[in-house]
Amino acid sequence: MYAIRIEEHGGPEVMRWTKLPAPSPGPGEVLVRLAAAGVNFMDVGARRQGGPGWAAPAILGAEGAGYVAALGEGVTELSAGDRVAWFYHPGSYAEFLTVPAHSLVRVPEGVPDETAAALLLQGLTANHLSTETYPLGPDDTAVVHAAAGGVGLLLTQLAKARGARVIGLVSREDKAPAARQAGADHVLVHSGAGFEERVRELTAGRGADVVYDGGGTDTFRSSQLALRPHGVHAYYGPFMGVPTLRPTDLPNSIHLTYPVVHHHVPTHEALVRRTGELFDLVQAGLLTPRVTGRYPLAEAARAHTDLESRATTGKLLLLP
Repeated sequence: MYAIRIEEHGGPEVMRWTKLPAPSPGPGEVLVRLAAAGVNFMDVGARRQGGPGWAAPAILGAEGAGYVAALGEGVTELSAGDRVAWFYHPGSYAEFLTVPAHSLVRVPEGVPDETAAALLLQGLTANHLSTETYPLGPDDTAVVHAAAGGVGLLLTQLAKARGARVIGLVSREDKAPAARQAGADHVLVHSGAGFEERVRELTAGRGADVVYDGGGTDTFRSSQLALRPHGVHAYYGPFMGVPTLRPTDLPNSIHLTYPVVHHHVPTHEALVRRTGELFDLVQAGLLTPRVTGRYPLAEAARAHTDLESRATTGKLLLLP
């Protein structure tokens, strides 16, 4: 089989199309044939500097969808040919990979492979952000960073499904239509800091109830200044930079939270429940991942280059 492998950390040039022995599933594992892999900023961070579970050499990729090819010892809940998807399992940029059975969910008949691959990591992030991190309701105003990006578009749709008002931030005017189409009530074209005054104008001086911020260090302070007293700054952009601050730097008695990816679905039961919620919304027509780029798996470096350029909107996928 072939996979995208890195021998060292660095730019897209370190990504190599590499022939490797096909893996065999161990006890409790499943061999999966890839149908589509999602491309995420998490993958870019893993390629650039690594991190827990991403030390080089490594096969990149953390989510995808595919078909069960073989079962390891003790796996009885799945069968060969089943359509499955997975969340935050390293090694997804490969034609075949082994995944623990407890990390897999079945994909319903009405959900295409590409939709499932586009939904898992970013959809579960958006689900966690809009329910447990800050449970949105009809009286809430949420600021969504990168509202035309993969997480942003899904988060906007989930917020609107829960009745909230959304102020979307996009970096360029040509990205605004995508955010509006997802349901954003207001779209601000703004790159970096300085958007807090417009948010306050749009909230009659009150400030937003929550800011969902994956923008990194450049937007960190403005996100906090855009909040009402006791508002929530949900910072989920560590791969875009980790700011330093003192507790006394926090304005307006705000709450700062860092929703860790492992807490999106801490158990298999939570994984099944939350993906079930997302799949139900897809089938009801209330949630639609916007796939805007499809690349051959062998050209994953080009997908990374495009993603890092900030010129893309929606979700990018790799297809074997």
